[in-house]
Amino acid sequence: MSMVNSWIETEFSDFKLRFAEVEDVPLILTFIRELASYENLLDEVVATEKGLRESLFERKVAEVIIGEFKGEPVGFALFFHNFSTFVGKPGIYLEDLYVKPEMRGKGIGKIMLSFLGKLAVERKCGRLEWWCLNWNEPSIQFYKRMGAVPMEEWTVYRVTDNALDHLAGEFNGKSKQS
Repeated sequence: MSMVNSWIETEFSDFKLRFAEVEDVPLILTFIRELASYENLLDEVVATEKGLRESLFERKVAEVIIGEFKGEPVGFALFFHNFSTFVGKPGIYLEDLYVKPEMRGKGIGKIMLSFLGKLAVERKCGRLEWWCLNWNEPSIQFYKRMGAVPMEEWTVYRVTDNALDHLAGEFNGKSKQS
């Protein structure tokens, strides 16, 4: 495995961050499945290595950081840019933050989240946002300690599968040739 990426040192001894490379796709999928299992949503994971490789490294629609303790991968964060019309700036949306259970409580999640905050500031973003399951009290308390505020007045809506196909079929636009 050729790691051309440089390590990002942290204040936690033997814990480093790096941006994922294409060789990390199997590891990323493993972390996704572990997170889904923790969230009791493993049956909803349909992601594949091929799809992740295409999205992350060919189309580059999202980025991943990997956290390693003593050279062993122990966590990851997958994120992408969004845009706030109200703020008039891009933001970073954190899709997944996962730390292996045996490594929790050591400050690794805080380091990874604060790195994303630093990245957001460096990239001149106005926000760092994510969703959290309502029942996940340990994560909710962790996020609140980091200064996060729940957006209780907002409801998430989603269109997928057949509903997405139906919605797309509702568009009857015609393009004009000039």
